[in-house]
Amino acid sequence: MGFSFGEMWSHMGWPAVMVAIVLLIMGLASLTVFIERIMTLRRSRQASRKFAAETGGHLRADMVETVIDEADKYPRGHLPHLVKAALTHYRHARDTADVSVVPPAERTRRYMERYLEDMGGDLRRGLSVLASVGSVAPFVGLLGTVLGIISAFQGIASSGSGGLSAVSAGISEALIETALGLAVAIPAVLAYNYLSTQIARDEGALNAAAGELLDSIEGWAEEEIHQHEIEEGRHGARLGVA
Repeated sequence: MGFSFGEMWSHMGWPAVMVAIVLLIMGLASLTVFIERIMTLRRSRQASRKFAAETGGHLRADMVETVIDEADKYPRGHLPHLVKAALTHYRHARDTADVSVVPPAERTRRYMERYLEDMGGDLRRGLSVLASVGSVAPFVGLLGTVLGIISAFQGIASSGSGGLSAVSAGISEALIETALGLAVAIPAVLAYNYLSTQIARDEGALNAAAGELLDSIEGWAEEEIHQHEIEEGRHGARLGVA
């Protein structure tokens, strides 16, 4: 006896229908997360490339304000956010150096370690949904199958009929739940693995960019110290002459 999906849906009991609805919601949630993450990563990469191309030669101590202003033009890029956060904190640490025993470069490095952790969390936002759907959906589908089989056997018991023909239709309807669970879980797992790889690549690039920027900041700090020592030496020489 053949059934279309519409007929099978109409013959399902309400517990199996509820399970199917839950699986459909899980599938829509995983699809939404995947599309949102793909769009976010693509926009971030485009903005980061443009920002790097425009400000790559401006990373000098006297161009801090210019680079911060350029970063404000790319609100969707993670690299501009990273550079802006580092330079803003370094500027504040440099201006308040007299009230702290920690050098501005070291204060900036400590801040960036925490900031990179927060940025990694932002990049991975929503991946827990994909992981949960990929691991739970097969079991939800199996639950629907068990409920469908129980309903089929209850129908047989109430009607008093038996045989393979009496249970085949009910079992086939119940097995749709397992198939639906797998159909939801497999794409979610593939999407999770793909996004994890892409995000790991972006995190590596951001960590490398942060390291280069912190090296530049330390170089600026050393130049400032050297320039300050030269000015003090000149001032001392003038006092000696006087």
